[in-house]
Amino acid sequence: MDYILIISGFVILIIGAHFLVDGASGLAKRFNVPNMIIGLTVVAFGTSMPELVVNLVAALNPGSTDIALTNIIGSNTINTYIIIGIAALIFPIASSKSLRKFSIPLSIFAPLIVLLLAKGDAIITRTDGFVLLIFFAWFMIVMVNNTLSHPKKSHNIDFKPIKIWLALIMIAGGLGGLVGGAQLIVPSATRIAESLGISQAVIGLTIVALGTSLPELATSVVAAFKKNTDIALGNVIGSNIFNVFLILGLSAVAQPLPVYKGMDTDLIIATLASFLVLVFVYTNKHHKIKRWHGGLLISIYTGYLIWMISGI
Repeated sequence: MDYILIISGFVILIIGAHFLVDGASGLAKRFNVPNMIIGLTVVAFGTSMPELVVNLVAALNPGSTDIALTNIIGSNTINTYIIIGIAALIFPIASSKSLRKFSIPLSIFAPLIVLLLAKGDAIITRTDGFVLLIFFAWFMIVMVNNTLSHPKKSHNIDFKPIKIWLALIMIAGGLGGLVGGAQLIVPSATRIAESLGISQAVIGLTIVALGTSLPELATSVVAAFKKNTDIALGNVIGSNIFNVFLILGLSAVAQPLPVYKGMDTDLIIATLASFLVLVFVYTNKHHKIKRWHGGLLISIYTGYLIWMISGI
């Protein structure tokens, strides 16, 4: 039953995120907010809502704080190794200058700052959470300034305005779906871990992380098939930065998060993923992540997954 509940939770979660993004985007357009700003804020926040709501539910649910940490670390790991890997196998991924110079290096720094904050007291405190949120605010200021300075380089989707009452219903329904889905996922994941005799960390790093990464997977795969691979890369890197600085920051502010056993290793694996992406885009003249790079990323994650499961 728990497996059915967790799958149902993911379905409800993703549908809720979809309704929230469409409703909020339509409402923003109704008030004449520019497309590029909607894409950078409303849509970016909306696609990260599954991780955020699951994390807040886990952080505030006694005995489930491991899931709050591993959901973020696991999502970032899956995003980079698996989603970028699959997208690169479909079509080599182009990288923009802003990604190479700013976003990818920041995605390397993000897990390292978590590692640094957790050292010493073995807990990510509310103060640490506020530190992460300050980094997020700085990231958003840089991104908005960059977008406004180079509007022609922004990928503008023509968002359609919708009636205010309909937008509010969609937003409310989306939020309800997100909360309801998360309330199914977190207790079910905890019970599955207990029944299998494994740690919540393993469940969080794998099942929960994969489920909350499904919106990024769908977006990046579709972009790869359409050969808009710079969107696929930007989507993943942006999601990784949001996950650490915004979602983990808010989770720690809501409830201090104790470090789980093996977190150092998982953060290093996540850091390695972004570092490899940076190496890939700088070691060829076209600044692309090639198909063999994608295969290598997937192979490394497969080895990491086998190692993690063998240690259960």
